[in-house]
Amino acid sequence: MFLPRPQHVSAPERHDDAEPFVLDRSTSIAVPTALRGVAEWLAAEVRPATGLPMPVVEIDEATDATASGGIRLALDAALAEEAYRVRVGRDRIDVVGGGPAGVFRGATTLLQSFPPEIHRRARVGRAAWTLPAVEIADAPRFGWRGTMLDVVRHFMPKRDVMRFIDLMAVHKLNVLHLHLTDDQGWRMQINKYPRLTEVGAWRHESQVGADPDGPGDGRPHGGFYTQDDLRELVAYAAERFVTIVPEIESPGHVQAALAAYPELGVRDVEPGPLDVWPRWGIDENVLNAEESTVQFFLDVFDEVMDVFPSTILGVGGDECPRVQWRESPRVQERMREVGLADEASVQSWFIGRIAAHLARRGRRVFGWEELLEGDLVGDAVVASWRGAAAAAIAARLGYDVVACPDDVVYLDYRQSDAADEPIPVSIPVTVLDAYRFDPVPPGLDEEAAGHVIGGQANIWTEYMDSARTVDFFAFPRLSAIAEVLWSGPGGDEAEFVDRLERHLRRLDALGVEYRRTTGPQPWQRRPGIPGRPETRAERSRHVAALLAGLPSA
Repeated sequence: MFLPRPQHVSAPERHDDAEPFVLDRSTSIAVPTALRGVAEWLAAEVRPATGLPMPVVEIDEATDATASGGIRLALDAALAEEAYRVRVGRDRIDVVGGGPAGVFRGATTLLQSFPPEIHRRARVGRAAWTLPAVEIADAPRFGWRGTMLDVVRHFMPKRDVMRFIDLMAVHKLNVLHLHLTDDQGWRMQINKYPRLTEVGAWRHESQVGADPDGPGDGRPHGGFYTQDDLRELVAYAAERFVTIVPEIESPGHVQAALAAYPELGVRDVEPGPLDVWPRWGIDENVLNAEESTVQFFLDVFDEVMDVFPSTILGVGGDECPRVQWRESPRVQERMREVGLADEASVQSWFIGRIAAHLARRGRRVFGWEELLEGDLVGDAVVASWRGAAAAAIAARLGYDVVACPDDVVYLDYRQSDAADEPIPVSIPVTVLDAYRFDPVPPGLDEEAAGHVIGGQANIWTEYMDSARTVDFFAFPRLSAIAEVLWSGPGGDEAEFVDRLERHLRRLDALGVEYRRTTGPQPWQRRPGIPGRPETRAERSRHVAALLAGLPSA
């Protein structure tokens, strides 16, 4: 029934509590003041389909727990922050959490006790809404249960990001890593540098398919979020106990910024002037090493910190070509001025400057594992995407790690070997492949394993031009990943598949256009548009070559 799978589910111990709870017009939600927001959210979820008023009633913390029927939300300091208990009996429902986040997770589980139709947004004709008697005790395996959403390659309007946050909350995911800048666009308003969105927020066309020599579609694409939009998203996510971790790419993946402010680039070797890049892949144009460019990005991060309260901020650092630095006389001169031994040190120096600036405001750097190829600040959080080996290296070096190995959690990868998969990328990642994800690499000792703080799925959107298409690629694989991150790896696969089949009815009611077990629907296919499929052997060789620059541990 439940997904993610709770740790403990049982029938009530008392026989007189074994009858179901029936919601009716007298049902209310009683809460202390600290949980009013959670109660209002729960009531708003239940009202549309049931047509019931579901009033929220504030009660004193000291009120006797047996004094009221209906639904009661409460705190228990003996529980961890996100841990919870749910008890459904004939006369009342109790949802108790270690903190407001735990109560919210418990309320999410309570919703899964309802028929799937509870998620419909208009009244459903049912004779009665009953909840089976049950006792549940649960807590998450990992603290970082995330999704990276790329809103650069294809822009996602604010309303669709909010919907995605809602779907994350349904699955008890708690970190939205929002990829806001790249070669193909700049999506965050920066007041000090308005051309970042005036110029950088749109491109004149987009590459069609994965062929690097393929045509463009001839259609301008763009969009950006104002700072007020982003503050709204932050607040909306926080109400669902989701933290938004923004990512501003540097010193590579920056052509949108270079198109807006050419002085940031390596002007003595780059062809300039540059457009916002309309192609996919790795672009060779990077930032220069001037002090003015460092200051530009420090200014950007000042505005990022003003909008996003997260203590962890993404700085990128992946796939940064060094050819321009090697060929530029001016960059070579700067390297001598600041004492950098080689081109790899330029990236470490640049990221280190940002990290020091963030630290002065109590923030930590979050970057891709390529940052390990140079000196990296000790409190950095590393997103490890090139398999278990890289995550193990980072953890043994003492860095906190968010595991996101591409072979199991990259949701832009094709979902089968079938010829009708749309724009097939890399290796197949099936639902069960995703369910076999284990964030903790094998062979780590207890200390190193403790540095793996969780994991995330990554949704790169080169081939996802709408929220409908994101649905198709994300679900139900994201459902499987969410269970691993909450309940832990190693679950019974047959039992999971059975629960997932029932969970899909919830996704139907929520309007999620997931991939069916029978394959893509006709309108989800992209006939004639080439992908770039690989075998697992080809992918393994490619990743092994990429790992060559990482330190040993």
